[in-house]
Amino acid sequence: MSLNTSNKPRKLSPGTSAAVDLFMSLLEHPAKALIAALRAIITGVDARIAEGIKWESPSFRVSDYFATVNLRCKVGVGLILHFGAKVRALPAGGAAIDDPAGLLTWLAADRAMVEFADLNALRTHQAALQAIIRQWIAVEGLRV
Repeated sequence: MSLNTSNKPRKLSPGTSAAVDLFMSLLEHPAKALIAALRAIITGVDARIAEGIKWESPSFRVSDYFATVNLRCKVGVGLILHFGAKVRALPAGGAAIDDPAGLLTWLAADRAMVEFADLNALRTHQAALQAIIRQWIAVEGLRV
């Protein structure tokens, strides 16, 4: 994976879809089509979801960033679901996210990862991922 930054404008705000468009246009990654499909699925879940570049990767937010694409997976890509950069209080009992497809790998009480090896895996689990994202941003909304 590499990112050709030689043509990157200096003044582009990282918190915009235009920044993600530019990032994607410069990205050289074997799973670029998978990343683009994941991006479309996430932004299509809820009209309030905005995107930007955070932690040098496409990231998604409603009131705060809640998901970041993990470009460093050995196969495919991952999506880290979190409640922002800082550890914050969660509702009593933690983040109760229904995951009947078993997509989530919990990394801590406030973050989990979903991995997709390829486009077929993403398409197979698209509805389950969308349900998880809806739940995740609902928990995020409780914290505001």
